[in-house]
Amino acid sequence: MIPGDDGMPKPAQTGELLGSGKVVLFAVPGAFTPGCSNFHLPGFVLRADEVKAKGVDRIACVAVNDAFVMKAWADDQNVGDKILMIGDGNGDFTEAMGLVMDGSGFGLGKRSQRYAAILQDGVVEQLFVEPKAGVEVSSVENVLKHL
Repeated sequence: MIPGDDGMPKPAQTGELLGSGKVVLFAVPGAFTPGCSNFHLPGFVLRADEVKAKGVDRIACVAVNDAFVMKAWADDQNVGDKILMIGDGNGDFTEAMGLVMDGSGFGLGKRSQRYAAILQDGVVEQLFVEPKAGVEVSSVENVLKHL
């Protein structure tokens, strides 16, 4: 789901969102969490123009959160139209990617692992999954090195 213009969640298919052109997709364990709000998303917001200057048509962020939370987080982080915020409320996309993280020990339930991917016409060309806590291989700096 993505936030609609009227503020209501709008259903969307991954092919529609990620299937055309060059796309940088990054996933976070959760909106408003410290690493996601202090480093991961802000890095992509600040350097979105540099990413797009490397031939990227769209930057997208996905989290196992609902579209309302993703819109509130986007507003809080001043995302504007730089990044498409995708709510994977049921975790279906995350499961299909094979990148589920069990955060139940932290009270988070099933979430997405932190990663970044470079896609071309819907095909994952490069995938950078964080091996541990932190924002390193999935950071905007690492993605820029690989574009």
